[in-house]
Amino acid sequence: MGSTHREGKTRVAFIKGAWRILMVVKNALVLLFLLLFFTLVYAGISAVRPAPGTSGGALHIALDGALVEQPASEDPFTLIDGSEADHDYALRDVVHAIDAATGDSAIKAIVIDLSRFSGAGQVAGQRMGAAMDKARRAGKQVLVYAPVYEDSGYQIAAHASEIWMSPLGFVALAGPGGSQLYYKGLIDRLGITTHIYRVGTYKSYVEPYFRTDQSPEAQEANQALASSLWSDWLAGVKRARPKAQAEGYAANPMIVSRDFKGDGAKAALDRGLVDHIGDNYAFADRVARIAGKDDDSQSGTYSAVTLEDYLRRHPTKASEGKVGVLTVAGDIVDGEAGPGTAGGDSIAALIDEALADDKIKALVVRVDSPGGSVTAGETIRQAVLRVRNAGMPVVISMGNVAASGGYWISTAGQRIYAEPATITGSIGVFGVLPSFEGTLAKIGVTSDGVSTTPLSGEPNVFGGVSPEFDALAQSSVEHVYRTFVGLVAKARNIPVASAERIAEGRVWDGGTARQLKLVDAFGGLDDAVAEAARRAKLTGGDARPRYLDPPLDPFQRIMASLSARTSVKAAPQATDWLSLQGRKRERAVVGALGQAKAMLAGSAMRADCLECRAFGGPATRVAAQKSATGWTWLTTWLLR
Repeated sequence: MGSTHREGKTRVAFIKGAWRILMVVKNALVLLFLLLFFTLVYAGISAVRPAPGTSGGALHIALDGALVEQPASEDPFTLIDGSEADHDYALRDVVHAIDAATGDSAIKAIVIDLSRFSGAGQVAGQRMGAAMDKARRAGKQVLVYAPVYEDSGYQIAAHASEIWMSPLGFVALAGPGGSQLYYKGLIDRLGITTHIYRVGTYKSYVEPYFRTDQSPEAQEANQALASSLWSDWLAGVKRARPKAQAEGYAANPMIVSRDFKGDGAKAALDRGLVDHIGDNYAFADRVARIAGKDDDSQSGTYSAVTLEDYLRRHPTKASEGKVGVLTVAGDIVDGEAGPGTAGGDSIAALIDEALADDKIKALVVRVDSPGGSVTAGETIRQAVLRVRNAGMPVVISMGNVAASGGYWISTAGQRIYAEPATITGSIGVFGVLPSFEGTLAKIGVTSDGVSTTPLSGEPNVFGGVSPEFDALAQSSVEHVYRTFVGLVAKARNIPVASAERIAEGRVWDGGTARQLKLVDAFGGLDDAVAEAARRAKLTGGDARPRYLDPPLDPFQRIMASLSARTSVKAAPQATDWLSLQGRKRERAVVGALGQAKAMLAGSAMRADCLECRAFGGPATRVAAQKSATGWTWLTTWLLR
C-alpha cells in the first residue's frame, strides 16, 4: 500500500515538473514571437518613414559583408539569433550611391569602411574602383579604412584618395590560388562507387570524386587562369596607385618579419601601400576636418549619412528607361529560387514578363554564375531566345564569372561584353551518380531482384549500376556536350571544329576569351546597355536601364530593411590578420564539405565549374547555407 502511494506521488511530481517545463517553453515562445513581431513592426515603420539624421557631411559606406551582383534574401532566423551578421551588398546600389554623392554638394567626402568586408569578385572590385576614380576626378575626397586589407579589399582601397590602416593592421596580398579537398580516399574507404559521366579534358569539377589530386590538364588550366587574373589585378592596382609596391611586397611577404619585426602596418606604409596609420578615432578626426563634426562635437565622430539612408534619399530609378536589365546570379538550379540563385523557372518568368511589357524595347542579361543545372540553363536560354525571336535586341554582360552553364545562357545573346578579369568558358558537361554496393557489403547487406528490361530498377544504387545504364548515361552526357559545342559554334559564328578546340571544359579569362571569339568586346554593364539601346534605336531617357529584379513580398522587404539597419550594430568580431585567416579557412572547409553533398543532391547532369567558384569571388550567403547543410550531412554520415 505504501509503495503504491509513493508511486502515485512520484507520478504527480513528474506531471507537475513536465507541466512547469511546458509552461517555460510556452512563455519563451510567446516572448520570442512578441520580440519578432515588434521588431518587424519597427522595421516596417522605419522602411516607410523619411530617413533620419543628416543629409550631408560624409557618405559612410560600411561594407560589412560581400559585394555581389544580386544579394540573397535575408534569413529571418539569422537576424533573430545573430548567427549571421554579415550580408550581401548589391554592386549596383553601392556604385549608384557613389555616383550620386559625386554630384551632391552636400556630400564633402566618401568614406568606405572595409573593417568587416568579406570580399568581391575582381570585376566587381574594378567597377567600384571606377566609380571612386570618377568621384575623385570631380573633387571628392575618398577615404578608406580597415584593420586588414586582403586582395579584394585592397583592390578597392587602391582607388582612394587616402588609405588608412590600424596600427596593428596588415596588408595580406595572397593572389588567386589555394587547395581543395579530394574525396577518393574517403569514398574508397566507405565503399562508395562513383559513376562519373563527363566530356572535356579540362572538366575537372568531378576530379575530387575519382582522384587524390588534380590532373596535369587541370593544373595547367588552373595555373594559367590564376596567373592571368593576378597579372590583371596587379596592373589595375598599379594604374590606380602607382607608388604602391604591391608586386614586390606580395612576392616577398617575409620582409614584414625580416625587415619590420612583424610590424605589418609599418611595412605597408614603407612600401606605399597605405597613406596613414591610425585608430578609428584618428581616422574619424581626419574625416571630420573634411566633412564636419557630428552634432555632439566629440572626438572620433563626424557628420555622416549611411549608405542605406542615402539610398533611400537617392533611390535607383529602376523603371525610367526602356532597356530591361535582368541578372542571372549564383548557382543555376531547376525550378524557382529567390534572389542570389538563378532558378530556371523564376528567371524565365521574369524574361517572359519583360517580353510582354510594351515599355521594354531591348534586353541586357547580366550573367554572374559559374553554372549548374543543364536543364535550368536551357530553360533560361530558351526564354532569352523568345525575346530575340520577337525582334527585341539582346545583349549579354558578363560579371565576375559567366562560365559553363553561365556561358550556355550567354550563347543566346547577339553581342557579349566581358572584362579582362571575367572568368568564362568551361564548355563541358558532367554527371555524378554514387552507388553503395560496396558500403552495404561492408556491413553484410546485399541486394537482389528481378527485371523486365535492361533498365528495370536502374540506377541500382544498392546493387551496382548496370553496364547498360552506364553506357546510356555517358552517351547522354556526350549528346548534351555536342549540343553545347554546337550552340557555341552557331552563336559565335565559328566552325564546330574550332569550338571543340576551345571547349573541352577549359576555363578562360576574359582577355583570352576575346581572342578566342568567345566574347565580342571588353566592357561593363553600362556598355552593354548602350549597345542594346543603339540596336533598339533608343535615345535620351529611353536609353537608360530598367532593372528587372525578382519581386519581393512585404515580409522580404521588411527583412531586407531590418538587416540593413542592424548590420552596423552586429556583435563585434576580431579583425586582426590571424583571426581573419582563421575565419577564411573555416569558410573554405565548410564550402569544400558542401561539394561532397553535391554528389547526392541537386541536378545529376551539370554544366558547372569548380575552379570558377574558387576564383570568381566570395561565396554568397546562399552558398554558405547550402554548404553548412553539407557539413551536417557529412558529419552525420561519418559518425554513423
